[in-house]
Order: sequence, then structure tokens, then C-alpha cells
Amino acid sequence: MKKHILLTAMTLLSASAMADVTRHALPNNSTFPISRAVEVTADTALIFHSGMVPGPVNAEAKKGSREYYGDTETQALNIFKRYEVSLKELGVDFSDVIKMQVFIVGDPAMDGKMDFSGFMKAYTKYFGTKEQPNKPARSAFQIAGLAGGPNMLIEIEMVLAKP
Repeated sequence: MKKHILLTAMTLLSASAMADVTRHALPNNSTFPISRAVEVTADTALIFHSGMVPGPVNAEAKKGSREYYGDTETQALNIFKRYEVSLKELGVDFSDVIKMQVFIVGDPAMDGKMDFSGFMKAYTKYFGTKEQPNKPARSAFQIAGLAGGPNMLIEIEMVLAKP
């Protein structure tokens, strides 16, 4: 009986260690740093991480001002740094991100258009790099506003796969 329990446990552990994530590239050899789709095996744990918004980059500035939060690129970098801490606590990292949703508020400094380029400058420091080549499936949306108030320009949420 003990051998049977041990054998079952070893089988489950080895199956769990073989969890697999397949990232399907965009068509036509596109170099855009996202995956067309991401596929995970049934034995992979999924972590649905709540969206994160930026913290202040200049706490001395008036709360809610542009100086308090910074521009879209600065806010995205701030969010990714906050995610680094949270993901580490969960035992995962950016290489485990399989899906990302990005909500970007139109920037008043850009006539109300979202600063997608600013977001991408921050994003490409964390995804599709030589050090971290894994690219999530991703959607980005321009939205009217975030609950955090004026000059908060971006929120990012992630889904991660953990074998």
C-alpha cells in the first residue's frame, strides 16, 4: 500500500513538472513582441493577477498631478516594477505571463489619444528581450478613465501559468 501511494505521488509530481506552455508566434514572421496565442496543458496552474496601477513617481508633487504619476511610459515602468515584487512573492516571474490586458487612458498632453508608444517603450524592456524572450498574448484598450483619478493613465492585468 505504501509503495502504491509513493508511486502515485511520484507520478503526479512528474506530470506536474512536465506542464507545458506553447506560445504561437504572430503570422508572417512579425517581430511585434506579443504572441498570437498561448496554449497551456491541463496540469498547469493559472494565476489571475488583479490589475495594477502606478504608484507615485514624485510623492512630493500634488497628489493626482501629472508630476505625481508621470507620463504613460513612466507609469508603465512603475507598474512593471510593482509586478516584479508581487510575482516574486507568488513564485513566478515575467516569463510566466501568458495573457496581458492593458487599459490606457487618453493622455491630455496628446489631445486625448492614448500613448501606446510610451507603453511599448516600457513593455519591451520586460517582454521579448534576449533575457526574457517569452511573449504573452495581449490586448490594449483606450479607456475613458481609471478609478484612481486624473492623470493616472494606465492599468495592467496579467494571467500567468505556473507548472
